[in-house]
Amino acid sequence: MILPLLLQITPVAPIVKGTALPPPSSEEAAVMAPITAMFAGLAARDAAAITAQLRPEGSATVAAEKPDGTRSVKHLTWSEFTAGIKPGPERYEERLSTPAIEIDGDIAMVWAPYVFTINGKVHHCGTDHFGLVRESGRWKILNITWSQRTTCEG
Repeated sequence: MILPLLLQITPVAPIVKGTALPPPSSEEAAVMAPITAMFAGLAARDAAAITAQLRPEGSATVAAEKPDGTRSVKHLTWSEFTAGIKPGPERYEERLSTPAIEIDGDIAMVWAPYVFTINGKVHHCGTDHFGLVRESGRWKILNITWSQRTTCEG
């Protein structure tokens, strides 16, 4: 009878608490580099630093949900995307959590939940999706698409 064979379970040792995931490979770290640099430009409120990470023909798209439940989708050129990044006293920070990174040759995508804060207070959150391309050994952001809502957990 095959059923008793299917019901046999091979014991596996439990994962040791506090064991971290392995560090990303150097290729994954290279994909994340322009995203990290873009976020540093955002924190520095430096549109030129952000633009340096972008492919000129790319764009940004935001799918926003307002507190009243209304939704909108807005497509932005890179110029429109960076137009609001100006020096100011507020401290901007965007944090990703658990990014999924997929790479196939010279294309890559990063998908991750994010939280955007101003002066340490949650302003909005959602999910970021970055499309990247590698040219001459360097990754650049081709497109950014993100969801945005103001009702955030935590």
